Amino acid sequence: MNSRTPLTRGRFITLEGAEGVGKSTLLPVVLETLKEFNIEVCCTREPGGTPLGEQLREVLLGTEEAMSSKAELLMMFASRAQHIESIIEPALARGTWVLCDRFTDASFAYQGGGRQMGAKKIAVLESWVQEGLQPDLTLLLDASRATSIERTQRRRELDRIESEGDGFFERVRLAYLERAKNDPQRMVVIDANPDFETVCETMRKTLLPKLEQWADQLADV
Repeated sequence: MNSRTPLTRGRFITLEGAEGVGKSTLLPVVLETLKEFNIEVCCTREPGGTPLGEQLREVLLGTEEAMSSKAELLMMFASRAQHIESIIEPALARGTWVLCDRFTDASFAYQGGGRQMGAKKIAVLESWVQEGLQPDLTLLLDASRATSIERTQRRRELDRIESEGDGFFERVRLAYLERAKNDPQRMVVIDANPDFETVCETMRKTLLPKLEQWADQLADV
């Protein structure tokens, strides 16, 4: 891949999916694939990504106190606002690509679908906080609830959101799939039910043509 000029804006790639789909395991695969193209990458996550965001993450996932759905949603976007201003936007502006474990699709899925808050209020926050910023590509890992439960049970103690019931996570999954259906150019659904090696292969086959296309575009800059 040719060297980028300083004026070339970075690409924004997000990895999405409900609990137990294998995001944490597959994120390094995406990162290594990007590095094969000599791409400078900032790898981050939500909620979190900044010192303030990580503090909010601890509250969001670890609190034993009952939390209202509104408070949860607003804290997610508070973390996101700090994340965009401090990490994501500066990286993209200087030509660094950003790989993020979850972004606003997660809010539409978890709070919009799981918490049944709907999309309208979330869309208002999205417009205000992001000011038009959207991922260039979203890889959505999708697995059945049975597969997700099996994988989640192998983990350490579950956090506050991971402890929600089957109905919650079915709504999360359906909300994710609905978003992918409505935005197929950006969101690519990857079957995460098979074994790790098979999902890795699918992930790379999905990602490589897009990277090659972007590489050709950068070569013309």
